[in-house]
Amino acid sequence: MKIPSKVHFVGIGGIGMSGLAQMLKWLGCKVSGSDRDMDKPENARIINSLKKCGIKLFPQDGSYASKTKPDFLVYSSAIEEDNPDFKAGEKIAKIHRAEALAAAIMSMKNVVSVAVTGTCGKTTVTSWLAETLARMGHDPVMLSGGLVNSFSSAKFAGNFRPGKGKYFIYEADESDKSLLAFKPDYSLILNIGNDHYPITELAEVFRKFISNTSKGVITDETVKDSIKVFPNKKCERLTFGQEKSSEWSLSSYKIEDNLPVAEVFRSSTGELIRLPLPSPGHHNALNAVSILAALEILGLYRKGSDKHVSSFDGVWRRFNIKGKLPSGALVIDDYAHNPEKIASCMRTAREITRGNLFAVFQPHGFGPLKFMKDNLFAEIEKIIKKKDCFIFLPVFYAGGTTSFSPTSEQTVLEYRLNSSKNYFYFKNRDELRSYLLSNTSEGDTVLVMGARDNSLSTWTEEICR
Repeated sequence: MKIPSKVHFVGIGGIGMSGLAQMLKWLGCKVSGSDRDMDKPENARIINSLKKCGIKLFPQDGSYASKTKPDFLVYSSAIEEDNPDFKAGEKIAKIHRAEALAAAIMSMKNVVSVAVTGTCGKTTVTSWLAETLARMGHDPVMLSGGLVNSFSSAKFAGNFRPGKGKYFIYEADESDKSLLAFKPDYSLILNIGNDHYPITELAEVFRKFISNTSKGVITDETVKDSIKVFPNKKCERLTFGQEKSSEWSLSSYKIEDNLPVAEVFRSSTGELIRLPLPSPGHHNALNAVSILAALEILGLYRKGSDKHVSSFDGVWRRFNIKGKLPSGALVIDDYAHNPEKIASCMRTAREITRGNLFAVFQPHGFGPLKFMKDNLFAEIEKIIKKKDCFIFLPVFYAGGTTSFSPTSEQTVLEYRLNSSKNYFYFKNRDELRSYLLSNTSEGDTVLVMGARDNSLSTWTEEICR
């Protein structure tokens, strides 16, 4: 389909929807939108950017229909069928955000598209690759699932970057299989895990995605093992990972003088590259290796390119250090929301923690919690120490149909039956704050994790005051 000329976004405040809305406006579309959480202060950063881009915003009550008369309603998988905007626009065609993005990409002439996907790390790597290309002078266009610190401006929130270069770097979501709407020139598949689907099912999704790619594919070794037979012999292929057999491999990761450093081996030349990292974490070291592999497959890697990779300024709510509690405990805010991400976050926090770790998690839905709670327990048990605590807040409920089960409290009771470690549930943030102030001390770390609810980030700032 052609790029829509006049569109209305249902749920425009979401991180993926708001970025696409900014992009379509930049491409010349007439854009409007609504969001049920538009007036919440934690969403002001995104909402204000939409207004500055000239996007007309409405309450989510169907009032847009008589005033804008859009050609299409753009929606995401999070929008329920009984949404007031759908009811008011029953005769207006609906398109999923992935379909709208695919049409937008097709409209961009002479663009080289690079889709980044995987169970974990796709927002960070999308943002990191785009910032690396920008630092190298390629002026890319980018659409990310996070607010990139160096791309945030008076006009743009940071999840979309306009550019005049030929590269378009974007995040492709596997959680609802919408990545299959895309036909990228290059695809980068970071990893595979059972966040939303069993690994066998997700492997089949990635196989189809690779078949849709036209020029080149970069995969982690775990993805290579899971998909087994590479389905696209027309494409150039590179691998990265920890195995020496990869074209780009992580030889070592360590902390030197309180700074994270990776050593990366490039098999085609035999180079061993010492790479200072912008933030700690073994998973971040692997992310950096994937960036170097992407530069090579795009024909952009040169000696010295690694310095641009080391200069990444990060993404909002990705291991952001917020300050310290009055007790002296360090406070970190992160978007982690599945077992692999939570485990990586906890391991990274452990690297910089002399004392105890207080890991706080707010599940982002009842369905996701039900799907992942067993795997999450297994991952936590590998990491948590005797005096550490893993703390649940109530499940974040954004509306729509749900079973309201399991609750965080039920999950904690189940964990306690199967472990002697410290698992706690607090029914609200005020009670949790009091507990943290009374039970933490200098050298401890409070790690707050959870997706979809930006007020978590605001809360971490408040408790540091």
